[in-house]
Amino acid sequence: MTALSKITPASPIPVATDFGIEGMTCASCVSRVEKAILAVPGVASASVNLATERATVHFDGAPDTDGVFRAIEKAGYQPKIVTQELSIEGMTCASCVSRVEKALKTVPGVIDASVNLATEKATVRLISGATEITALEAAVRGAGYDVRKVVAADIGDEGEDRRTAETRTLKNMLVFSALLTLPLFLLEMGSHFIPGVHELIMGTIGMRNNLYLQFVLASVVLFGPGLRFFQKGVPNLLRWTPDMNSLVVLGTSAAWGYSVVATFIPGLLPPGTANVYYEAAAVIVTLILLGRYLEAGAKGRTSQAIKRLVGLQPKTAFVSHGGEFVEIQISDVVVGDVIRIRPGEKIPVDGTVVDGNSYIDESMITGEPVPVQKSANSEVVGGTINKTGSFTFKATKVGSDTLLAQIIKMVETAQGSKLPIQALVDKVTGWFVPAVILAAVITFAAWYVFGPSPSLTFALVNAVAVLIIACPCAMGLATPTSIMVGTGRAAELGILFRKGEALQSLREATVVALDKTGTLTKGRPELTDFIIADGFDADRVLALVASLESLSEHPIAEAIVSAAKAKGVGLATVTNFEAKPGFGVRGTVDGSDILVGADRALHLHKIDVSTFAREAEQLGDNGKSPLYAAIDGRLAAIIAVSDPIKETTPQAIKALHNLGLKVAMITGDNRRTAEAIARQLGIDEVIAEVLPEGKVEAIKRLRHDNRMVAFIGDGINDAPALTEADVGLAVGTGTDIAIESADVVLMSGDLNGVPKAIALSKATILNIKQNLFWAFAYNVLLIPVAAGVLYPVNGPLMSPIFAAAAMAMSSVFVLGNALRLRRATPA
Repeated sequence: MTALSKITPASPIPVATDFGIEGMTCASCVSRVEKAILAVPGVASASVNLATERATVHFDGAPDTDGVFRAIEKAGYQPKIVTQELSIEGMTCASCVSRVEKALKTVPGVIDASVNLATEKATVRLISGATEITALEAAVRGAGYDVRKVVAADIGDEGEDRRTAETRTLKNMLVFSALLTLPLFLLEMGSHFIPGVHELIMGTIGMRNNLYLQFVLASVVLFGPGLRFFQKGVPNLLRWTPDMNSLVVLGTSAAWGYSVVATFIPGLLPPGTANVYYEAAAVIVTLILLGRYLEAGAKGRTSQAIKRLVGLQPKTAFVSHGGEFVEIQISDVVVGDVIRIRPGEKIPVDGTVVDGNSYIDESMITGEPVPVQKSANSEVVGGTINKTGSFTFKATKVGSDTLLAQIIKMVETAQGSKLPIQALVDKVTGWFVPAVILAAVITFAAWYVFGPSPSLTFALVNAVAVLIIACPCAMGLATPTSIMVGTGRAAELGILFRKGEALQSLREATVVALDKTGTLTKGRPELTDFIIADGFDADRVLALVASLESLSEHPIAEAIVSAAKAKGVGLATVTNFEAKPGFGVRGTVDGSDILVGADRALHLHKIDVSTFAREAEQLGDNGKSPLYAAIDGRLAAIIAVSDPIKETTPQAIKALHNLGLKVAMITGDNRRTAEAIARQLGIDEVIAEVLPEGKVEAIKRLRHDNRMVAFIGDGINDAPALTEADVGLAVGTGTDIAIESADVVLMSGDLNGVPKAIALSKATILNIKQNLFWAFAYNVLLIPVAAGVLYPVNGPLMSPIFAAAAMAMSSVFVLGNALRLRRATPA
C-alpha cells in the first residue's frame, strides 16, 4: 500500500467548495452561472464545468453556501440536492431530537434536517458537494451526541442515478416526439414532392382539415416533449440572458406562430405568403431531442473511469462478530473490524493484514499488472482483488478515508477543473447567443427588404435557420469532456492529475528533472564498502556508526544499520543526537563523539578526508555515494552505499528522450558519483551536490532560455521543488508532503508513468484543440450559410430542418471525438 493512502489536506482551510448544478445545456449557461456566483459577496473565483455539471467556488473567507445557492437559482438553474443519513448515539428524548436538528441546520449547505428518535437516525438534505460529512458529524458532536456511522449510498450512485433517469426521460420524449412528427412530415413534405400523397389528402380529409391536423400534431410536439426548451428558454429570454434553449424557442415559435396565422387568419399575411411550417417546428424539436439523447449517452461514457473505480468496492464484507464471520453492508464496517478475505474476493476497505498471506492484484489502483505479495503487517487497499490465498486483516480506513475514495475525489477534482485554454471559449460564449439573435434579426430584415418574392417567407425561413444552427453546446463541451476522458484514462493507468491545469502545462515541458534517491533508484541503499583507517577496529567502528545512524530515518542510515545487524553487531545508546540535512548526523556513543556524513560535513569540522581520496574516486566512478565516519575528530572510515537503480528507470528515460525531452538529475551526491550514474542512464544534465534547500534554485537554473521544467520527486525535501517546478510529479511510494505538493501523482512509483503522463497530456490537449476547432469552425462557416449568403451566387438555402440536424450532430461529434481518448495507449 502506498503512502498515498494517508493523504491529508495540506491545510485545514478548505481551498474550494463544489456545488452540483442541474439544468445547464450549453456554454452560455456556464457563463451565466459563473457571473451569478461571482456576484455573491465573499466569492473570490468561480469555475463552472458543463460536462461534470459542477461549480468550483473559492471564497475569501467563510463559505457563503446559501448565497451561492440563491445565486444559482436566481440565474434560472437548480443546485443539486442530496440526502445523507447519520446514525446517532445518545439521544433519549424529544429535546435531544430538537437539539440535533438545530445543530445540523446551522451547517452551511444544509437545506433541511429531520431526526427520528425511534430509529436514532438523522436524515439531512444538503447541497451536493457543498458540505463535508465531517462537518455534519462535528455539528452532532458539538450538540453533545455521537455519530456511530454514516449511512450513505455508494460513491457516485446519486449522480449516476440522476444521469440514467435523465437519459430515460429523453428517450421517452424522443420516441413520443418522433411518432407524432413522422406523420406530420409525411403530410406536409409528401404533398409537395409526391403527387399521389397530395391527391390522397385532397380526396379524403381535404386541405383545410390537413392544416388543422398538422396544427394539432405540431402543437403537441412543441408543447409536450418540446416544453423543456420553453421552461428554460423563456425565463432566460425575460431576464435578457438568452441561452441555447432560447434559440430553440425563438426558432420553433416563429415557425409555429407563422403557421398558426397562415392557418386561422391568413388575411393578415401578404398575398402568396400564407405558407405553413408546422413540420419544421416539430422536426427541429425531434432532432434536437435526438441530439440531447445521444449527448446524454456520450456524456455518461465520459465518466466511465469514475464508474469503474466506484465499481471496485464490494457491497458487503465478512466481519468477525462474536467469534464468527458475518456478512454486513460495507457502510457498516468501522475502523478496527477484522475482515476475512477469500481467493477471488475484492478487499472492501483499507487495512493491515493480521493473519495469512496471498497475492493481491492492485492494477486498478497502481496500473501495475503484477500481483503484490501480502503477509502479516502488510497494508492492503480497498478495491483491489485477492488472487490466491486467504487472510484476515484489520480495517484502518473506511468510507471517504480509503485510498479508493481519495483517488475518486482526486479524479473528480481534476475533471471539474478548467484549463487556461478555456479562457478563449469563455470570452466568446459570453456574447455568442445574443450575437446569434442579432444575426437572425439582421437576416430577417435583409431578406424582407431585399429578398425575392415572397420575401416574408424567405425572411422567416432563413432567420429560423440561423437561430437553430448556432451551437454553443459544442463550444461548452469541447474542453471539459476531453478533460474528463483524459484524466479518467490516466487514472486507469495509475496516473492521477491532482490539478487539471497540469494536463495543459505538462505537454509544454521541455526538461524533465528527477530527484535520484527513491525516484531513479529504489530508495533502499545497500552498504557495499566499509574501509577502515589505520588504527581503528572495523567491528567497533561499524557498531558506533550504526548506533548513531539508528536514530536517523534516512535510507542510507537504514542500510548501515541493516548491515550491522546482519553481522551481529550490537547497538549502543546514543546521546546528543543531531541531524543536519545534506551534511550528516552527529552524536555521542559510548563516550565518543561520532560524526557521519558527506565530505562537506567533515570539512565543516576541520577533518581532512584526503587519506581516502583514491578510494573515494574509485567509488564515485562506480556510481557509489562515499560517506565518511569520524570518531573524536579523527577520520575513521569511508563508507560506500549504493542505491540500486529501478529496473524500469532506463526504459523510462529512453521514452522521455523519444518524446524529445531533455532529462536532468538533481542530487545531493558528489559530482563524480552523480555523473557516473548519469552516464549509465543516458541523462543529459546533472546538478550535483545540491542541499535540500538548493533544489528550488536548481529548478530555477534549469529554466534558462525559457524552458519549462517538470520535476519528479518523492521525499519531504522534494516538496519545495515540486511546488517550484512548472509541473510537479510525485511518485506514489513517496511521502504525503511530497504528494500534496505535486500536480501529478504516479501511483505505482514506476518512472514509466512520466512519459505516459506527458503523452496523455499531449493527446488530451490535441483532442481539445480538435474539438474547439470544430465547434468554432462549425458556427463561423454555417451561420452565414444559414443566413443565405450563398444565395446571390446560385448557392443553396438551408432548411431549418437541416440546420437542426447539423446543430444536434455537432455536439455528438465533439463528444465522440473526446471519447477516443478512452483508447489512448501511451508508450
